Amino acid sequence: MATKARDMTIPDDSPHHEAHRQSVDHAEHQLDSLEPTQHRRSVSRRSASLALLVVTAVGIAALIAVALTALTASDAYVAYGLPDPGAVVRYGLPLARVIAEAAALVCIGSLWLATFGVPAQPSGFVAADGYAALRTAGWAGTAWFGGAALVAPLLAADASGRPISDLADPIVLLGLIDAIEQAKSWLLTAGIALVVAIGCRLALTWKTAAVLMLLSLAALLPVIATGHSASGAHDVATSSMLYHLVGASLWIGGLIAVLAHAARGGAHLGLVARRFSGLALVCWIGMAASGVINAATRLTLPDLVTSDYGLLILVKVAALGALGFAGYRQRAQAVRAIAGRQGIGDLLRLGAIEVLLMSATVGVAVALGRTPPPAAAGEVPSRTEELIGYDLAGPPTVLRMLLDWRFDLIYGVLAVVLAALYLRAVWRLRRRGEGWPVMCTVAWLCGCAVVLLATSSGIGRYAPAVPSVQLASWLLLTVVAPALLMSAAPLSLAQRLAQRAEPAAPAGPVQWARVAGRTWLLRVLSYPLAASVLLVCLLVGVYFTGLLETGLYEFWLQPALKGSFLLVGCLLYWTTLAIDPVAGRARGHVRLLALAVASVGLAAFGLTLTRTSTVIGDSYYRGLGLGWMSDILAEQHLAGVYATIAAGVPLIMAVLTWTRGHRRTAH
Repeated sequence: MATKARDMTIPDDSPHHEAHRQSVDHAEHQLDSLEPTQHRRSVSRRSASLALLVVTAVGIAALIAVALTALTASDAYVAYGLPDPGAVVRYGLPLARVIAEAAALVCIGSLWLATFGVPAQPSGFVAADGYAALRTAGWAGTAWFGGAALVAPLLAADASGRPISDLADPIVLLGLIDAIEQAKSWLLTAGIALVVAIGCRLALTWKTAAVLMLLSLAALLPVIATGHSASGAHDVATSSMLYHLVGASLWIGGLIAVLAHAARGGAHLGLVARRFSGLALVCWIGMAASGVINAATRLTLPDLVTSDYGLLILVKVAALGALGFAGYRQRAQAVRAIAGRQGIGDLLRLGAIEVLLMSATVGVAVALGRTPPPAAAGEVPSRTEELIGYDLAGPPTVLRMLLDWRFDLIYGVLAVVLAALYLRAVWRLRRRGEGWPVMCTVAWLCGCAVVLLATSSGIGRYAPAVPSVQLASWLLLTVVAPALLMSAAPLSLAQRLAQRAEPAAPAGPVQWARVAGRTWLLRVLSYPLAASVLLVCLLVGVYFTGLLETGLYEFWLQPALKGSFLLVGCLLYWTTLAIDPVAGRARGHVRLLALAVASVGLAAFGLTLTRTSTVIGDSYYRGLGLGWMSDILAEQHLAGVYATIAAGVPLIMAVLTWTRGHRRTAH
């Protein structure tokens, strides 16, 4: 309107010129004062509509969960041989779970937006949009805490078949929760959610937001480890459920966060929508694949149509397919239409449809979690399968080590993805006309192959059952694979790719890694001697403090230990080889000393293990019932021999590092 007024041409000498100029100025002043008011009203309307949408979605999820529970709950109690605990527990438990899980989705999604969706300020503080997302995450975290804290006693009553009135005595309640793993896991989740909620109220920097983001994802782990996925074939089922829940949290929560960002007129909406679009596609693929794998461990094909569990799986598959189609429409239409304020309406409308579909899926998932799979009433698994998730064909021969594979859904996937990302980065460099050393690529692929071999071949299959194979797997992840991976200079490759980015471009993965690298903890650990001491302490701590016995029984600790060994090994070689840039790079003799300390520590650990007179984890290994493993102590001594041999790897790397430094000095 103001632009049209300016476009009217009136001669300067016209008697109406001054009056026209004054009227235009007055009109522009009115528009300038009106537009912020209209914008605020529009934002307020959109925010109110979004709040109503979220409440409606939670209501739909709760209604579906309660309705399906009413249809299947009686069969569940019969299958487990439990009395009906009453309507309060029977329907209150799914309702509380819906509240807790919906709040968790909003919390995790809002933290993703604050951390990786909207750019932070150059000073390291979150921008206004990031702060708004943190506030939302704080309120959602509080609701998550309340819902999870309510689930724990209801779950204890449900699992014991006791009415809620029997748990009025705090001593009885706490004793029952302590006796039921799932109830304890929800209580632990509630505690982590409370920490996240408090942290969101205090956080102002990107680093703090990133830590809270990781902590919120960690809050999902206790529930994953003790659900249906913790029964037979638990190694595959737990790993697949990890992908499923993390993918669902980032996808559903991320969508709600993006819609909230659009509703309040946040900046960088196009960037946020593009980042979420890629994330949503990855999450959908992960959820679909993990859902199929998880269902395959519980059901046969006839079970899909003859059991309540199978029918709920089919409903969930249909909902997931509809969500995939809705997500594709959103990427194809709304995301491409966003330019400034254009396309926000399309994004909100399509997003609302997707959220409602997601709410139905959440309701089905909650009901599914309370429905016993057909396998629960089937044959009892062997002791070996109960402890490690699968049976073993016989003793670990060389042929079985090479051919008897069981793909590790966490570290097998990690190895494949890392190899693909590195090859793609090299390909992008070559497209720009830049070269990259072939030997670096070979080293990286060999390192990924070692990770795959250590976790998914016969070595990974027999590791939980045979002490010598267990340590051999960990040594491959600690001293062999990291040496190859860090020799490939992955950080230098990432920096080369980021060199042509626009100076004013929003921060991406490389910039996020740089910020993380400037944290005080990583600065301390990047000192070579600290890394070598940490490696030795990790091995000693696992074997001689009782952690190994705990890790053998608590199977969720196995992936955590694998990751710890791999990370510590990468840290050691990153700081000692110094091929990639290191904060506060140490002198050459310090790096050589660190490799020597690691080598001596490994040798001392191995020799100590060969001289042990008692089996570490004896009750566990004997409980496996493996008749072909009669001398467990000999296997433990063989593990010590492997550690002593592995001590030579850091020495070899020390010689190569010294030779490389000597050549540079000569030139």
